[in-house]
Parts: sequence; C-alpha cells; structure tokens
Amino acid sequence: MANRFEQKVVVITGASAGIGAAATRMFAAEGATVVLAARSQTALDQIVREITAAGGRAHAVSTDVADREACERLLARAAEQLGGIDVLVNNAGTNKRGPIERYSAAELAGVVQVNLVAPIMLTRLALPYLRKRGRGAIVNVASIAGRIPVGHEAVYSATKFGLRAFTFALVEELEGSGITVSAVSPGPVDTGFIMENLDDVPDLVFAQPMSTAEDIARAVLDCAADGVLERTIPQITGYLATAAYLFPAMRKLLFPIMERRGKEAKETYRKRQAART
Repeated sequence: MANRFEQKVVVITGASAGIGAAATRMFAAEGATVVLAARSQTALDQIVREITAAGGRAHAVSTDVADREACERLLARAAEQLGGIDVLVNNAGTNKRGPIERYSAAELAGVVQVNLVAPIMLTRLALPYLRKRGRGAIVNVASIAGRIPVGHEAVYSATKFGLRAFTFALVEELEGSGITVSAVSPGPVDTGFIMENLDDVPDLVFAQPMSTAEDIARAVLDCAADGVLERTIPQITGYLATAAYLFPAMRKLLFPIMERRGKEAKETYRKRQAART
C-alpha cells in the first residue's frame, strides 16, 4: 500500500462513524497520524484502539464542531502534541429531513452551524498551522445535494451548496500558498446517515447508484494527495447535475423519471433491511 501520508498529521471531523471512520482508517494505513474528532468519545476510543492495534497512530479528541472554543482546542492540541497539522478533513454533517415547517428555527440553524459554519470556522483556524508547514490540504465533504436542490432537504442542500462555493472560492484565495482545497460530493452512501431513516429520505436520492463509506473515503484521500478541486461520486451523477443546471427544461423532464426509479430502489433497500432483521 502507498504511504502518501507518512509523517503527516491529519485532523478529521465526524470521525466516529461512516465516511469519517473509513477515512480515518485509510489515512492511518497510509502512514498518517490521525486525530479523530466527534462528539462520542466512546466511539472514537474504539477506532483508536483498532488503529493502534494494527500498528497505526491515532488520537481521539471529543469535539462538538458547533462549539468554536472546542474547535480551537482540537486544532491547538493536534498541533502542540503532534508538531503541526498537514491535512484537515471537514466531514462532520447533520440533516433535518422533511418539510421545513416540521422543525424549529433553532433546529434548522443547527444544521447550518454544523454543515457550513463549522467547516468555514475550522478552515480559518487551521490555516495558520497549514501555512507554518508551508503546504497542506483541506478536504470538504459536500454532497450531490449541493449541486442539485432536493425538496424536503432544503436547508441541507443550502449548506452543501454553500460549502461547495466556499471550497471553490478559497482555491482562488489560496493560489500559490501550497495549500490545496477540495470538495468530495457523494450521492447516497450506505451508512446510517440515510439508511437508518429511509422513510424520510426523498425518493430522488435513491435514483443514483449507492456508494460505500470506503468509496467516499478513497476520494477524500485522493483529494488530500493530489489537490483535485472536486470529486463527485458516482461520476455520472455529476454529469447529470451539470446538465440539469445548464438546461433547466431537462431537469423538469428527468426528475419525475428519477423519482420513480428512486422509489423502486428505496423499496429494495427496505426489503433488504427487513431481511437482515
């Protein structure tokens, strides 16, 4: 296996499960010292034990990314104890699915805080550490929902559109600094983030091929290594998203077809879950 991240310090938010946990294991397997951040200390400690048992290096820092002071402590601890920071992966995310009126203003503001404000804040806090290294990488885990607006996920879509725009703008701002900024935009991923709440997930989401957490994690590592601006998974969905943006009439034509296909796929996933239980 390649050791692209040997002697690198990688900070990953949302690292206790799903994409974040998969990326953490992969970075460690490629030689990085990983700093895992999430709210659940118990889940983080379990992954740390797993990585260290395999000969890797990992540290867990219980962190609520909605808390600015906690984010400051996370990065300061990583830099002070490990000598610096080379890669920041903004992966933590949350969602409130369904009609916007189902939720309070505070609940919706919480989605914005975790999905958009926190990555912006962490990026700003991490930049001095990355500049001190003379180079580095920031990878933001966005979503296809940041390229195609999804009804009943309006706030989530808004935050992912914003995160993607932030990524693209920051690339221009940091040109020549040696610091790369990338976005990974997945479609549906077979993790608890969507699979535990099938009924609330819009049918349209399931019209796309399902990826695994490992599929997305590999894209995160590749972006951290080569600095490619954006990787969309699956690629075909990225092409469809671009076509729908450029040709709105095509979007109106395709969406009903995709929703029917997604409804059928959702039923298949529901039956598989029932069979497992």
